[in-house]
Amino acid sequence: MFELVLRAPQALVEPVSEALMGELEALSVSVEDADADSGAERALFGEPGLPPPQSGWDRSTLKALFAEEAQATDALTLLLAQDWTDGLQVQSLDVVPDEDWVRITQSQFAPVHVADDFWIVPSWHQPPAGAAKVIRLDPGLAFGTGTHPTTRMCLRWIARQADHRSAGWDRVLDYGCGSGILAIGAALHGARGIDAVDIDPAAVTATEANAAANGVQLHAGLPDRAQGRYPLVLANILATPLTLLAPLLCGHVRPGGDLVLAGILSRQAALLQDAYAPWCRLQVADEDDGWILMTGSLPA
Repeated sequence: MFELVLRAPQALVEPVSEALMGELEALSVSVEDADADSGAERALFGEPGLPPPQSGWDRSTLKALFAEEAQATDALTLLLAQDWTDGLQVQSLDVVPDEDWVRITQSQFAPVHVADDFWIVPSWHQPPAGAAKVIRLDPGLAFGTGTHPTTRMCLRWIARQADHRSAGWDRVLDYGCGSGILAIGAALHGARGIDAVDIDPAAVTATEANAAANGVQLHAGLPDRAQGRYPLVLANILATPLTLLAPLLCGHVRPGGDLVLAGILSRQAALLQDAYAPWCRLQVADEDDGWILMTGSLPA
């Protein structure tokens, strides 16, 4: 395999990438900040719910992979022959050694400790000693592998509340289920009648597969799958959609039931409290690395 490395101004990044992946038949194209780790480095992505500070880096490094050296050299020749590629610079053309990419990827994901004897363990790892409750979950297309603070806080809340609340969890709603990890965690702690819903069909498919792999029963589907009221409603999304969803989510909580919200930055607590005030009083129940977990109960 051969890697062609180019440097491009912002205006050329998209058209050059499209040409490489299209008629020039690159296997993949990645884009990096050419000024990374220097004084000129700039953040491209903003905080959740806020627009990015800029649409692209001033200078980008494009790395295109080709199966054959001739394909890479032909692509480079054709690109440089175009009038519109003025400003495109060639950095290198190198052989990429064969690697065990599966092993390398797997090595980046280790078991995640949630609470007490509760762990999230990728399928290629053995559960740690003393792990009584284990979610087997591999990285996939849907959000939720247990490594993000918002997911860990939700699972931690479930684990800590289960002893004195799970008897009443005869119905549970995981709204915005992603990988289904929260629904699976609830099932492992005694919840029944679980509905896991998401607007993304890929998330529904991932949730069904992950539930089967963990031997738990749940019903996954699109948001219209959620019907009626539940003693426990979980939603790990982001602050802006959680604000907009306040009437809907509260409408699914049974009187006296619990609402658990995550995907919220510490500075957004008051925003959520105001949005949910007509139905319940939200409070901060946990905090991890700048993110907070908020919970509330509907009046019985």
